Amino acid sequence: MASASGVSMSLSSITCSFKKNQQVPISSLKSVSMPIKGKSFQSLRLRTGPSRLRVSCAAKPETVNKVCDIVRKQLALPADSEVTGESKFATLGADSLDTVEIVMGLEEEFGISVEEESAQGIATVQDAADLIEQLISNK
Repeated sequence: MASASGVSMSLSSITCSFKKNQQVPISSLKSVSMPIKGKSFQSLRLRTGPSRLRVSCAAKPETVNKVCDIVRKQLALPADSEVTGESKFATLGADSLDTVEIVMGLEEEFGISVEEESAQGIATVQDAADLIEQLISNK
């Protein structure tokens, strides 16, 4: 059970409003949108792990699309190849050198610097887009 306090959650075509201290099961949710402490987050992604639930801020669709384009270009994929936020670099055929080149392309495109530790945690297009948004907001 999750506790929501005065929060409004939107799921595609479903909108739920929660009253103060109302408990809501979130096991079937995939993403939600809500303002937190005056900041509006486009969406929050809920990720289930082996024994825990992790909530992370998802990047804007424009950022994800830009990352998809950069990945396509770096891996010399056809323009019509399907690359989405959930696409894993390894599944797209990227080896470790390709992944380093992708990160370098992202740094150049977005004017950011990705530390090695952070770069090692990037496995999907969405991971990269989320990190970019985080680094941009920290500037």
